[in-house]
Amino acid sequence: MAEERAHLKANRLVREKSPYLLQHAYNPVDWYPWGEEAFERAKQENKPIFLSIGYSTCHWCHVMARESFEDPEVARLMNETFVSIKVDREERPDIDAVYMQACLALTGQGGWPLSIIMTPEKLPFFAATYIPKMSRFDMTGMLDLVPKVRDLWTERREEVRSSAEEVAVALKTALQESSGGEKPGMALVHRAFRNLEREYDRDHGGFGHAPKFPSPHVLIFLIRYWQATGEKMALETAVKTLTEVRRGGVFDQIGFGVHRYATDDAWALPHFEKMLYDQAMLVLACTEAFEATRNPACRRTADEVITYVLRDLAAPDGAFYTAEDAESEGAEGRFYLWTAPEVREVAGSDDGDLFAAAYALGERAPARVPQVGMNVPHRAGTTAEIARHAGITEEECAGRLEKVRKELLSARAGRIRPHRDEKILLDWNALMVAALVRAGRVFGEERYTGAALRALAFLRAHLRDADGRLFHSYSGGETAIPAMLDDHAFLLWALNEVYQTTSDSTVLKEACEVADRMIAGFADTAGGGFFFAHESGEELLFRQKDAYDGAMPSGNAVALLNLLVLSRMTGESRYEEAVAEGFSAFSGRAAKNTSASIGYLAALLSAVTPSYEVVIAGEREDMVTGAMLDVVRGFYIPNLTLVLRDDENAGVLAVIAPHTARLTPIRGGTTAYLCRERLCEQPVQDAAALKELLSVDSHAGKYYMAYAQGMR
Repeated sequence: MAEERAHLKANRLVREKSPYLLQHAYNPVDWYPWGEEAFERAKQENKPIFLSIGYSTCHWCHVMARESFEDPEVARLMNETFVSIKVDREERPDIDAVYMQACLALTGQGGWPLSIIMTPEKLPFFAATYIPKMSRFDMTGMLDLVPKVRDLWTERREEVRSSAEEVAVALKTALQESSGGEKPGMALVHRAFRNLEREYDRDHGGFGHAPKFPSPHVLIFLIRYWQATGEKMALETAVKTLTEVRRGGVFDQIGFGVHRYATDDAWALPHFEKMLYDQAMLVLACTEAFEATRNPACRRTADEVITYVLRDLAAPDGAFYTAEDAESEGAEGRFYLWTAPEVREVAGSDDGDLFAAAYALGERAPARVPQVGMNVPHRAGTTAEIARHAGITEEECAGRLEKVRKELLSARAGRIRPHRDEKILLDWNALMVAALVRAGRVFGEERYTGAALRALAFLRAHLRDADGRLFHSYSGGETAIPAMLDDHAFLLWALNEVYQTTSDSTVLKEACEVADRMIAGFADTAGGGFFFAHESGEELLFRQKDAYDGAMPSGNAVALLNLLVLSRMTGESRYEEAVAEGFSAFSGRAAKNTSASIGYLAALLSAVTPSYEVVIAGEREDMVTGAMLDVVRGFYIPNLTLVLRDDENAGVLAVIAPHTARLTPIRGGTTAYLCRERLCEQPVQDAAALKELLSVDSHAGKYYMAYAQGMR
């Protein structure tokens, strides 16, 4: 790469740490990073700004870069007309969120690459996503667009400025509108389920039509809805979707891990990016499904995704890298594609033919990529069906297929790998910590818990300063960008999960500190909920605040749910008050679009259904304490929180959870205190009695055994 660029002149991006910005450091476009230098030049020269937002593993970002930003003719036009700014959306999600809203308002759609043309005062007047070099079909190309914008800016500048100001005012007005609408409650949650039921693809799982995203946060909502209501369809929908995703080409059948989305209804042909957050969310959904059903396939999928993450996304110092690209060798998905002859060459004729049949590698397979004449492996049937067709036992079939998979994985290691974005993001890493520690607790895998704690130690060491302030990004040995709402909310989630696993009161204290910083810096004291950017942060077009989900639940949804959990563990009303205000702030928008508000509705479900608060007072080495902990962790009750009060933790707990000071061992023996719906039961001193208490009125107790038997 260095040799290829030796003859090229670097632009200002060469001094940046973001892998995405560095990919553009040798473009002939005179790129600036986001900052005052660029805006001052635009004002001095009276030029509009071309803002390009993307990320390093974005396929269409690469396409636009090759076609236009690396093209001397396009670059000349851009340099003459604009001051051009590049932004990594993963490094600056605050900027991306603002201008994505502008794009949606101006065009009705959004995505990456995001292309914005705006005044030197940061007011947008044109928005698009991918723009080709040459005009084609109904798409205006860069060679036609840039001269038109230049003429418009020269001849009708004041009209353009006025229009841009109107757009800005309209955006601010829309974001400040009253939540109105219906009161947050179970009726809204029921409506969301009915809408999902209508959108559900009964043939292939998932929701709607292509492109189809796995959307694990939606599946978690459905599993919790089943647990709260006993609605079997909700659980069956979630489990079938997980099953179909695991069988599909959207799941990497050779090396594991999930791709970003499928381009077809049947999950066969993916868009090949692999994002850290997708892996974390799928692990969480599979773990939740396993808790609810004890279906071993759900655990296997979670284990496989974790295998991929620990093998390919883990940094040497314990944190996790951001993503892997869709492209390699100049073609999307080339790293992941196979032909039947290639498989036979690696595995031999007999096993190769078996694998090719099992994973649909024929000439007319539905996941064939015509450009390269190769296939995306995806399961053509169950192991039992494949074994029956091959005339062998199911056990032999499974063994031979796994043997070939490992051989193909070894052979694939010799291919040119897709680019890996090696920056460390606080919010995505915190999400992976939450997923790992949850899986470690549910599956009894200390290895997963250990990996989570190592990653958390890295975040503490590198993305938090001596005063406790958090930062969003770490790349090239440097910390950058003050933390945003998602960083605080997802870190709070991670700390809550770590505490539920380790019962370390210093972790709970840290969770309170993160929550207090989040409330102090991001809360909308007038309207409820949380802004995306810190109150002291850079002034942008407007201060974003919403609870709509993307590929993962929104920062507001995660904040509300985890503040609710924290309030139940600590008994602190300030957290519950922030939650109540947040629910009111977003209920109107959630009612208008339940499908985009599932994270918010999952938090609301937790707030309006029975909660279980357990405090165990006793030494953790005591056998009765251990038995009680096992009982609590053996139930699937999403609304259950557990606090362990022993001699080691009692002092810290007395400060952050004052109610625990009165909950002491009775007559020196381990004692469990259970409160349900703010009503406290008589304390018990043996595991069997605690199990009986938790079973009463619990939908988990009522429905688990019948459904679990059906899954086996």
